[in-house]
Amino acid sequence: MKRIFSLVLVLCLLVPSGAFAADLFIAQAANFTPVMKEIIPAFEKATGLKAQATYASTGKLYGQIINDAPFDIFLAADEKRPNKLFADGLAEKPFVYAKGQVVLWSSDKNFCGDDWKATVVNDAVKRVSIANTETAPYGTSSMKAMQAVGIWDKVQPKLVFGQSISQAFQFASTGSADVGFCAYSSVFTDAGKKGCFTVVDEAPPVIQAACVLKSAPHADAAAKFVKFLATPEVQAMKLKYGYK
Repeated sequence: MKRIFSLVLVLCLLVPSGAFAADLFIAQAANFTPVMKEIIPAFEKATGLKAQATYASTGKLYGQIINDAPFDIFLAADEKRPNKLFADGLAEKPFVYAKGQVVLWSSDKNFCGDDWKATVVNDAVKRVSIANTETAPYGTSSMKAMQAVGIWDKVQPKLVFGQSISQAFQFASTGSADVGFCAYSSVFTDAGKKGCFTVVDEAPPVIQAACVLKSAPHADAAAKFVKFLATPEVQAMKLKYGYK
């Protein structure tokens, strides 16, 4: 009884109002939010099915999945978590659905230039947003970039941590941080277009994998969604937001 109550509480916190009428429940890494908000209406139009996505960091979604949250498909921002679910017998074989890139973004054009490294160590930059380096793959990639160029220790006191890459962008776009390590996809949003960015070439590409969960309540709908992700229509949407 206690486990059932905990599961209901998790769902109330994670799944938006009205989601229980959906035909497909998607656990979606937050960085892919702008694309998914275009994919879902297109999928619904093509299939007549109602899809509902929950957006959060990959680590947080993984934690809910292993605690029996009834998602049908998991679209992560890494390969590690889908591969772990597969190895543990909790998911079908993962597949790569997108490849992302880290950028340094700012609403202040004075903080954009060819050298992102010089920007984050600039004394005029007081706060730098970054996604959680343990649960959010884009945060991990950003950290590795700073470690690779030897500035991680120097920048740490400036860091403002978001629980997801979307929150890291929110901090930068609202002025809570002067600059932020963000997903390239953020650049193409309405808010992102108001600022400027520099590609962080030293950040490892973020290989994003997905998997259908073996406990999926709507396995048929999940299979149709996987097929839809491979269409030229979705490929064009991904390219629009800087994904490969």
